[in-house]
Amino acid sequence: MPQKQVHTGHRLPLAYNLFFLILEPASALVGAFYAHLRQPQYLHLLDASSSPTAPPRGTSVVMSQLASMYLFFALNEAVVLRSTADMRVWRALLLVLLLADFAHLYALRQLGPRIYYDVTTWGAAHVGNVLWVYVGAILRLCFLAGVGMGGATTPPPSKKQ
Repeated sequence: MPQKQVHTGHRLPLAYNLFFLILEPASALVGAFYAHLRQPQYLHLLDASSSPTAPPRGTSVVMSQLASMYLFFALNEAVVLRSTADMRVWRALLLVLLLADFAHLYALRQLGPRIYYDVTTWGAAHVGNVLWVYVGAILRLCFLAGVGMGGATTPPPSKKQ
């Protein structure tokens, strides 16, 4: 049985296309690169005071698993969203990624509450792990709330004569 496709009836705002289809997947690939191939640097950028010079084997395995999750995130967002105009799929995927944003931010809690707001203490990893996640979460919330979408997201049904 063929599946019914629901189209938007209009083009998505440039900000959504640019962020969800290009910028965020690319940044997740950068995260995957550092988490897998530059583990000591990644750990040092995240928390210099506790980073080992050479990560223990268990930490290295976990870092490579993190890299695979960054890769999954990038591919899921870039490929799935490019493959459909069905707004139900877009909303479902972006809702799941919003939940992942909150989990990602929660994972930083051991760095102390200032990690969430004190930009004067942020390094490159904090910009990627905090500010960039804030931007993604805000754009996902805006998308899910219909900001910039201009009314109905599906065309009216056609009438048969």
